Amino acid sequence: MNQPKVALVTGGSRGIGLATVRLLCSRSITTIFTCRNPHDGQLALSELGPLARLADFHPLELTDNASVSELAEYIRRKYGYLDILINNAGVNYDTWQRVSKVAISEVEYTLDVNLLGPWRMCNVMIPLMLSRGNARIINVSSGAGCIAQQDGSAPAYSLSKNGLNMLTKSMDSDLQNTGIAVNAADPGWVRTDMGGSDAPKSPEEGADTIVWLATEADLSISGKLFRNRTAIDW
Repeated sequence: MNQPKVALVTGGSRGIGLATVRLLCSRSITTIFTCRNPHDGQLALSELGPLARLADFHPLELTDNASVSELAEYIRRKYGYLDILINNAGVNYDTWQRVSKVAISEVEYTLDVNLLGPWRMCNVMIPLMLSRGNARIINVSSGAGCIAQQDGSAPAYSLSKNGLNMLTKSMDSDLQNTGIAVNAADPGWVRTDMGGSDAPKSPEEGADTIVWLATEADLSISGKLFRNRTAIDW
């Protein structure tokens, strides 16, 4: 009998993350999701309604190596494997800063969450994915991280997402012939706490490419950045 698929979504209690969890659960995929605040996680479970039977909340602090390792051990004990890792959690769209004048402490924090956080997750979750043979890692990036789009604005966020793109390419090269596909997704401008109410896309529309990469895209597709299910330049 085929084992059920298990997915993990960071930053899954609201916005694009919660929409991703909902779409995965609607495809009968058991979905672990994380956020820092347990209260927010429980609220998200209540918002999922009947789909909550396929959701599993676990608190996580992405900047804490011990917290990341504890989550991996929890998954190992409860499920024994992982099919899909979606590094969605992100912070600090710092539009008030310019690259020539920043608060370095903000840059350090943003890189710790947006770049080192997914890197930590990959390091501890890949051993749980190797046995599956058709696993997928999706890093939720942004057009703000593309080299050609750099204009000096939102410097901490842009640099962190550019680094995440680099991590995606490098991780893809390192995982060749392991059965793990690694891609990045740009959800576009989405109506979330970060994107604001004027954004043209709903959270579900923003999550569409992420879930497509996690469930439908051919496993031969790897090492690319996608927007609206279409590969775009880094």
